[in-house]
Amino acid sequence: MAHTIALVDDDRNILTSVSMTLEQEGFIVRTYTDGESALQGLLARPADLAVLDIKMPRMDGMEVLQRLRQRSALPVIFLTSKDDELDELMGLRLGADDYITKPFSQRLLLERIRALLRRNEAGRAEANGAPAGGVLVRGELVLDETKHTCTWKGAQVQLTVTEFLLVKALAMRPGMVKNRDQLIDAAYGENMYVDDRTIDSHVKRVRKKFRAVADDFAQIETLYGIGYRYKEP
Repeated sequence: MAHTIALVDDDRNILTSVSMTLEQEGFIVRTYTDGESALQGLLARPADLAVLDIKMPRMDGMEVLQRLRQRSALPVIFLTSKDDELDELMGLRLGADDYITKPFSQRLLLERIRALLRRNEAGRAEANGAPAGGVLVRGELVLDETKHTCTWKGAQVQLTVTEFLLVKALAMRPGMVKNRDQLIDAAYGENMYVDDRTIDSHVKRVRKKFRAVADDFAQIETLYGIGYRYKEP
């Protein structure tokens, strides 16, 4: 079944050219020229992935993402202005899965979309036909890969696909330090370039989500200059 991509940008040239590229690759594309119509459309007819420009009329991409995250873990790639680090960091803190800066290669965007869809499918493997098991338990943490659910002390923690894969990579080997390169490979794959601050932003957001259900959460430890580790239960 073809995946549906929501493409949101107020630049009609980008909408037209990127839509053509994605449709040629077999994707179904829905386009929106402003944030407000995009949010309404995505809530009414969910897509498999959204590509959001940050600076848009009526409602910017940040607000669209913030409202989406209240209802959905839809994979999101942000389009940001060149060298606009604040936009990138804010987007990741709000729960974006990836970002790409303008001007961008359409082939690069296509590969990012495919990589994120693959991670999404792996994280949300359907129970019918999926291998038995798939549940990781570490003390109060329970990760169910077949349902893409995470609980801490019995409370649901809503994680994006990237966040889920990061937590899994750390919790698989409690006490073992994972450097940022290892976490990038776990969450993005070995052939994807993502810089260190992306992982740091994801980890900060993961901690915030866990502390929203238990303010004493302290299982993910930072080893400055080295990486992160999951504290042994």
